[in-house]
Order: sequence, then C-alpha cells, then structure tokens
Amino acid sequence: MTVRREHDWRDDLPAVRGRIGFDAPMAPFTWFRVGGPAEVLFRPADLDDLMTFLAGLPPQVPVTVIGVGSNLLVRDGGVPGVVIRLAGPFAAIETNGDTITAGAGALDITVAKLAMEAGIGGLEFLSGVPGTIGGALRMNAGAFGAEMKDVAIAAEAVDRDGRLRILDLADLGFTYRHSAVDESWIFLSATLRGRPAPTAAIAARMDEIRAGRENAQPVRARTGGSTFANPPGHSAWKLIDAAGCRGLIRGGAQVSEKHCNFLLNLGDATAADIEDLGEDVRRRVLETSGVELNWEIRRIGVRERS
Repeated sequence: MTVRREHDWRDDLPAVRGRIGFDAPMAPFTWFRVGGPAEVLFRPADLDDLMTFLAGLPPQVPVTVIGVGSNLLVRDGGVPGVVIRLAGPFAAIETNGDTITAGAGALDITVAKLAMEAGIGGLEFLSGVPGTIGGALRMNAGAFGAEMKDVAIAAEAVDRDGRLRILDLADLGFTYRHSAVDESWIFLSATLRGRPAPTAAIAARMDEIRAGRENAQPVRARTGGSTFANPPGHSAWKLIDAAGCRGLIRGGAQVSEKHCNFLLNLGDATAADIEDLGEDVRRRVLETSGVELNWEIRRIGVRERS
C-alpha cells in the first residue's frame, strides 16, 4: 500500500475525464521493462481533456510525455512530476490522396501499413521504426534511407499552458535525430506526404525492411532500439565493435552480440545496469577512436529511489 503525505501537489490536480494513477509503475510501459514509478501517470480521454489538464497544472510541476516506450529508459528512482501517455483517441489515422494524418499515439508500423493499403509510397521506412508518430517527430526518426524530415509537411502540438499550436515543416526544425520544437510541447499529430505507388511494390519494400531488421537486429529481445546516434561520418556500431564492446556485460545488461548498437536486458537488469553499460561503451569508444557517442535512447527520471 502506498503511503502519501497528508497533502502534496498531487492533491490539487485539475479534474479530468481520463485516467490518473499515483506512484504508477513505469517498467511495464517500456521495452526494457525496467525503471521506477511515475509520481503521476495521466492518460487523457481526448484533446480537450489534455488541454484542460495542462492549463490547470501548476507550472512548476514537470511534465514528461511517453509513447510505447520503445526508445526509452526510465531510471530506477522513477519520474518526478506528471508522465502523460497518449493512446486511444490520439492514435487515429486518416488518408487523403497522397497524404496521411496520424495521431501522435499511432504506431509507426500501423501508419506504414495503412499508407500501403492506400497506395501511398515513401513511408515504408516507418515500418522499420519502433514506436509512435509523436516520438518519430520529436527525434526526426529514420531508418533504411529515409527520415521524418523527408515526409512530414505539418504537425499539431499543445504547449505547456494547454494551447494548440499548428506547425509547418520549417517550424519543426528537423536535424539529424532532433526536432527544434520546444521540449515542453506535446506533439498531437503529423501530416505526412508520400507519393502514389502500387500496393504490391510498397508491400515488397516493407518485406525487405522487416527481413533486414530481423536479420540484423535483436528484435525479440528486451531492448530499446538503437542506443547511440551515428556520429558524423561514422557508424556507431562499427565504433562500438572496434572498441571491443560486442557482448560486454554489466549486471543484468549486455551489449548485443547480434548488433552492438543495441543494449539488452538479459532478464534481471536494472536501469542503472543499462545506463552504466552504455556509459562504459561511450568511454571505451572515446578512448579507442576519439569519437564521442551521443545517446539516442531517451533517458528520464532519477537514478536512485528516495
């Protein structure tokens, strides 16, 4: 049973129609299956519910947004403030000619499949990007020769004060694995433009991408996707391999032997095991190559439980 103080900021949260949990376990929401609880976990019923909640939330309370946790490491001490998870009404997808508008909670692979059914080519790469459209926007996600900046033409977001924001491609400010949009804004949807293409050709390309992932990546392991971004002019996995890190173990975490830019939870890893292993990899790569690796996996929360 969770024991709470007689009164804290959580007693004054705005009224909502969605679901709110206190000291909510976060590990089940991540692919790594590790990490401590969120002080508050909010799953809004719809956009109005989200906007009202943000407008009424004290500005000093930190807000963190998550999708399906495919590229996320929650630290063992948990996440202070409010964690917002978008699903349900935020996962709607509509096609119109050669464009497709997808909610931030829509799975990337679902968007790719519906684009295929609508004869919209150019979005096949999304079938190789684990996660949701909101996360893909935030990090300009890409794979197999394409990325979000190649297809995104508009997006919607809500700011920390609960106000709706309409963004065009220039506003998104895409660079490699990064968007310039204010970190406090929550993406709501993206409009993507592809090109007319035969369904069979799109399906064939998606099959190639699926086979490529299964052959090269530990897709059935407890992992978080690519751990480090590729430095300019380099492949992260090659630098890691050259530094002798393939198969390296720390606690319950391991550098994948199949693809060494992936970290694995072997079953009993803590978030600290995974993060410390990643930092060890970064140190070894810097020592052997002089190249500094930057985390691509998003790390949130505090390291130690209070």
